[in-house]
Amino acid sequence: MTSWQKEIKNSIITSKQLAEELDCIDDEVAAVSKQYPLRISPYYLDLIKKTGAPLYRQAVPDVQELNDPQGMVDPLGEENLSPVPNLVHKYPDRALLLVCSECAMYCRFCTRKRKVGKSEMVITDKTVTAGLDYLRATPAIREVLISGGDPLLLTDHRLEDILRRVREIPSIEIIRIGTRVPCTLPMRVTPELAAMLKKYHPLYINTHFNHPAEITQESSRACILLADAGIPLGCQTVLLRGVNDSPEVIRELMCRLLQIRVKPYYLFQADLTRGTGHFRTSIDTGLAIMKSLIGSVSGMAVPTYALDAPGGKGKIPLTPDYITSLGDSLEFVNYRNLPCSYPNTIKAFRNCK
Repeated sequence: MTSWQKEIKNSIITSKQLAEELDCIDDEVAAVSKQYPLRISPYYLDLIKKTGAPLYRQAVPDVQELNDPQGMVDPLGEENLSPVPNLVHKYPDRALLLVCSECAMYCRFCTRKRKVGKSEMVITDKTVTAGLDYLRATPAIREVLISGGDPLLLTDHRLEDILRRVREIPSIEIIRIGTRVPCTLPMRVTPELAAMLKKYHPLYINTHFNHPAEITQESSRACILLADAGIPLGCQTVLLRGVNDSPEVIRELMCRLLQIRVKPYYLFQADLTRGTGHFRTSIDTGLAIMKSLIGSVSGMAVPTYALDAPGGKGKIPLTPDYITSLGDSLEFVNYRNLPCSYPNTIKAFRNCK
């Protein structure tokens, strides 16, 4: 298998390189990638050639990125929630620590496309230390999500140094890593990496697959290596127009994730990130997909459909409405849309504690 460092070195980063490999317009790609960087690994490029549009749209710059008047530069208000650079403290007991400014592939729908892969995102040992100092001084924080960019683009040694320093903080109980590497650069997940991560339990990894074609022999191997190291794996899928916005695609993806020991965690409504308007779907589309999942597949395969509210207001679960009347009797429809009734609801539950 090709080393991950060689994959990164041989990645496509210019419009000219891309035009030689795929059917795209050099000038348009160049204009977009001047503002939002381009990187596609040889591994993912091969998948694009085999699969077409669903993967092409995720990876190839689109001129529509430059015309998104409804988009917001920082949709989740992260900069206003950063007490120190590259640390976001949105929820009382959790914090996000950004430790890498690069990704194996620059996804066109990225929430942080304002700065990931760009000079605007400066991460140094000094900024990481400042983040760790903040965590140490804020004992209410019990869980840390390590993200970026992609933290698995750091060397094993550098990543372990950060994990060790986080684990030494007495108030930190849980460490999470957010990474798309198992999907876009699976050869980065080595037995050595898995063995190193295993030393810092309880440690969880949330990865990111958006389409069944991304589940390959290589990505399956990467996930299984991590799972065999005792690391619980979750998947945060984004609902994307022209990629996975159908019940059939999402159903297949969720079921196949379970087969490689990855639990579907979130299905996210696409953020209002500037430059991503062509990916957004209606919320009704997502609710219809959720309704098609619930009852038709194992509950293990059903993620939480959520919208991350603009301005840093947090994740809002979005759930199909099954209740038609809540009174003396509970009237509802089941997953087959058949009417059902639960009589004497108020009397039965009035005195429950």
